Amino acid sequence: MKTSIMPSIKKTALIIALLACSSLIYGFGPGFDELQWLSWSNKCLFESYAPPVDAKLKKWELNVTNDYFLRLRKTYQHGNQEYFSFNLHRLNNIEYLGSDTTGSIKFSTLADDIIVQTYDDPKGDLDSMATTFELPVKNMSPARLDSLKNALNYFKAKGL
Repeated sequence: MKTSIMPSIKKTALIIALLACSSLIYGFGPGFDELQWLSWSNKCLFESYAPPVDAKLKKWELNVTNDYFLRLRKTYQHGNQEYFSFNLHRLNNIEYLGSDTTGSIKFSTLADDIIVQTYDDPKGDLDSMATTFELPVKNMSPARLDSLKNALNYFKAKGL
């Protein structure tokens, strides 16, 4: 008696196809969560920030906080400080000016939403608001910039 092996081959092919599809679907994560975006954006900003070459600059802090603020604090040798901060939900535009090796990221907000302050400045303390803030950066490839934009836009949407 002759029997066909075609039904068993079709079954095997169907099972293999289902296993391949399910491994593709479940093998990749759904994307970054909030903590991963926060970690990535802080790592990217830390590695890319190009502080001005100034012998008087003692230290700087640049970070995105978990309450969706972008903050930069520069401390100089004599204790005076410059501070810039804004909530990412007020972010209107991110523009890059420069090349892959050096440039600056220009952050624009909807209105005067960027806090600009100086402390212990011999010229007097400053407390004002601005609509743009430029951050000097280095080694900012287009892919890295797009990824940073995605992270900041993620926080912008979360803050609304």
